[in-house]
Amino acid sequence: MTPLEIAGTLTELFGAEAVNAIAPGSWQIETPDFRLLILLSDDQSWLRALLPIVPAQQARPFLEQFLEANFDETLQVRYALHEGVIWGVFHHNCNSLAVEDLRDAIARLVSLHKAGLEDVFNRLVESRVRKIIQVAKLQGQSLEFTMQNLERFYAEGLMGDENLDPQARSETLAAWRYQLERLWPEVEP
Repeated sequence: MTPLEIAGTLTELFGAEAVNAIAPGSWQIETPDFRLLILLSDDQSWLRALLPIVPAQQARPFLEQFLEANFDETLQVRYALHEGVIWGVFHHNCNSLAVEDLRDAIARLVSLHKAGLEDVFNRLVESRVRKIIQVAKLQGQSLEFTMQNLERFYAEGLMGDENLDPQARSETLAAWRYQLERLWPEVEP
């Protein structure tokens, strides 16, 4: 792709008012929800698209999940850490970059931005639920017995906020049941 093709694609995706050429081979896309940067290397052979996701301080508890997502889920884009920010990043050689590839990468970056910490938080929760299931199975517990233990832990204030109203406790336990039933058959002791 040439710089002219890149600029045209960005204008098609976001409209002329959102696309700002900040320097030769560099664009900034401003929307109400995000600021996307598209940068070409000095020799204009490589394109890099960057979108800030979340401050690194907020992401610190989930760094392992971000790296796992890079391996399993992010497809053509990656999470990266730079100057105290977790970024969504796409790198591609301009000679082989097709318009559809750029469109797809930008859509994926925007998707990561919208998800923020939600996807990595869910990944962390699932890994913890899997560990609970594994320990329960190693102890010979059934799904129902494990669920009864969780209900008892909530009732005794060992888990959760002891000030949970009955409705909130019921919803929390329903979420536990859903996750346990969903993951129980997949986890080996």
